[in-house]
Amino acid sequence: MCFLGYGGEPGAMKPVRAVTLWWVLLLVSRLGATRRESLEEASFYYGTFPLGFSWGVGSSAFQTEGAWDQDGKGPSIWDTFTHSGKGNVFGEETADVACNGYYKVQEDVALLRELHVSHYRFSLSWPRLLPTGVRADGVNKKGIQFYSDFIDALLKSNITPIVTLHHWDLPQLLQVKYGGWQNVSTANYFSDYASLCFEAFGDRVKHWVTFSDPRTMAEKGYETGHHAPGLKLHGTGLYKAAHHVIKAHAQAWHSYNNTWRSKQQGLVGISLNCDWGEPVDISNPKDTEAAERYLQFCLGWFANPIYAGDYPQVMKDHIGRKSAEQGLDMSRLPVFSLQEKSYIKGTSDFLGLGHFTTRYITERNYPSRQGPSYQNDRDLVELVDPNWPDLGSKWLHSVPWGFRRLLNFAQTQYGNPPIYVTENGASQKLHCTQLCDEWRIQYLKGYTNEMLKAIKDGANIKGYTSWSLLDKFEWERGYSDRYGFYYVDFNKKNRPRYPKASVEYYKKIITANGFPNPREVESWYLKALETCSINNQMLAAEPFLSYMQIMTEILVPTVCTLCILIAAVLLMLLLRSLS
Repeated sequence: MCFLGYGGEPGAMKPVRAVTLWWVLLLVSRLGATRRESLEEASFYYGTFPLGFSWGVGSSAFQTEGAWDQDGKGPSIWDTFTHSGKGNVFGEETADVACNGYYKVQEDVALLRELHVSHYRFSLSWPRLLPTGVRADGVNKKGIQFYSDFIDALLKSNITPIVTLHHWDLPQLLQVKYGGWQNVSTANYFSDYASLCFEAFGDRVKHWVTFSDPRTMAEKGYETGHHAPGLKLHGTGLYKAAHHVIKAHAQAWHSYNNTWRSKQQGLVGISLNCDWGEPVDISNPKDTEAAERYLQFCLGWFANPIYAGDYPQVMKDHIGRKSAEQGLDMSRLPVFSLQEKSYIKGTSDFLGLGHFTTRYITERNYPSRQGPSYQNDRDLVELVDPNWPDLGSKWLHSVPWGFRRLLNFAQTQYGNPPIYVTENGASQKLHCTQLCDEWRIQYLKGYTNEMLKAIKDGANIKGYTSWSLLDKFEWERGYSDRYGFYYVDFNKKNRPRYPKASVEYYKKIITANGFPNPREVESWYLKALETCSINNQMLAAEPFLSYMQIMTEILVPTVCTLCILIAAVLLMLLLRSLS
């Protein structure tokens, strides 16, 4: 089998870990199986999810709300990043309007009702609530009212809010004044912000997520510079940012635990995104160690301190050794004190897990002289199988079996925590703007079925959030990638929404709470495509209908006016003839 390299990433070095029990079990599970997946994984499993399993969709504030400077909202680092004019975003797009969600709350809640979801995961905008990021500088009451009304609208529709406190849109003034997540003071300001949210909304919100995908936030914001604030502090900035984010998470959890839990009876967790890393050769210890290292540098980086009190040993060993080889007196990976380890350990009531795709992993030793970087520190190469379905975004391939393996890995690695899948979805295929998104249906079917298998394996999965409700602003990709169940026309001022075929299909999965039998599941697919064909025709006819509406709005008053004028002239002529 041939593999394609992914991203040309640097980073590899001889591993220092022994093969863990997990990889031994995985090797046993793959004996007698095909290279790509076992016979069990290749077969579709018909069955239902546990009673009370929570189905939902998600979004984030910056990607959907718009109204970037309205009603007292302060600027975020992403506002600054997108307004810079430096080509940070594809097509120089901004999220100034995005989906216009700030003004379309009732419409979007109606879409959630249409989907029959149990919950909606969304984020609060820190600068909308605290314009400077600092609570002592003043609270934006209009921001409080907006989210309060939104939460009430969800609850009125029997939709549970799952609320993320921070999804990357740090208040700009905290970046300017303190250096953002490079400064531990930001953790203290985050704790104050979290306390405000618990106080204002905690009587109705019972599921809190402190941070969404902090690994990407740290890596792209402080290592590669592809995300706001756009810094390139290679091999140092991302570790420092992550260190402070972990402390901020722990402070927020303790704040809730000490002050609010007894009154509000809610849960506080974190959402960590990670792809599955599969060894190229499961029988090669170097490949299995590289795959283990991939997962620890991805998921373990944040999960291990929260569940075990410290960074994964393999991170400490690799970064420490490379730092020494680069002539540094101390490791580039910061150190937690004994008190901090104890304070951080156990600060999660559930594990939020985001997942999109899989990579094959093999070891590659990159010399320390190449300079410090996250990719070099990992000492590995990511590969993709060219036979994996390509969904359009070059980084995203559909590999459902990797999802089951990641869920089982998290279950065994972190002591069987309650798991909420907080992000999982597929982007629009190529530049196609049709509503018949068959590829998303296949992705959704495959990944949710692998999740069902993981539950059958014993993973304690409580809910699933498909990403995302709407097409929206996709960070450095602008509006070029579309993840939504609902197509958003960004060329129209009111940002109309149109259901894709996947809406009908996901609705069926939710209603059945799983996959009852082959005939019924196949009928869902046919029904979804039939529905989207009708919607496509309506969408195609819309320009003509809009034109007719405009013509009607112009012609009808004009004709009426002409009729009145003609009638008046005729009346005058009649009166003149009579006289």
